[in-house]
Amino acid sequence: MALKIYVTDDEQNIRDMIATFLIHEGFEAITFENGDQLIACCDTSLPDLVILDIIMPGTNGLDICARLRKTAPSLPIIIVSAKDGPYDRVQGFTCGSDDYLIKPFLPEELIARVKALLRRSRIEIAANQSKELLSFGGLALNPQMRSATLNGSPLTLTPTEFDFLSYMIQNSGRAVSRDELLRELWQIHTDIDTRVADDLVKRLRKKLRNFNSSLFIETVWGYGFRLVEGDIEH
Repeated sequence: MALKIYVTDDEQNIRDMIATFLIHEGFEAITFENGDQLIACCDTSLPDLVILDIIMPGTNGLDICARLRKTAPSLPIIIVSAKDGPYDRVQGFTCGSDDYLIKPFLPEELIARVKALLRRSRIEIAANQSKELLSFGGLALNPQMRSATLNGSPLTLTPTEFDFLSYMIQNSGRAVSRDELLRELWQIHTDIDTRVADDLVKRLRKKLRNFNSSLFIETVWGYGFRLVEGDIEH
């Protein structure tokens, strides 16, 4: 059965273009002209992935993304938007998107990101069936259930946040470069957009602070990040 992808954009030519490329790659594509239609459909049947614009009639894409993330924490979400400022990207990741692609874009790049996100989700689920709990500094990740707790309290994570913390725990004895994160988590083999890792880390640091956690994602300047525990200046 084909994987089902919901595409939401107020411009019909963009919806049709994305749907055409998805269908060509063997996906089932269902399109919506605004986020409210998307939410109504998701209440009945969740897709395997959502592609979401920001500026649309009715409820904007950021609010739609946040609502989807609350009701479907593990649903992969890609924001596709003409809003290309650094703060726009931060907002996109903060509201819960797993990826952020700026218009105009090559359809082939979008398809590559869709496949990477779906592949990572499937590989993680399959590979983690027999894995034990991952833990570090009060953080506990259950790979099989895709659930997390911090100091014994439930911690809500997006799929990419979960994968990032899993990878950092498994490599907690060393610093992990931005290039490695892009390659292993986002399947991006280029340094064009290393900010995607920085945006994700900022979002996770805020979540950790909300729990008064001693766990911290330390920046290794000019290189990447290290997962540490202790009294770190946040």
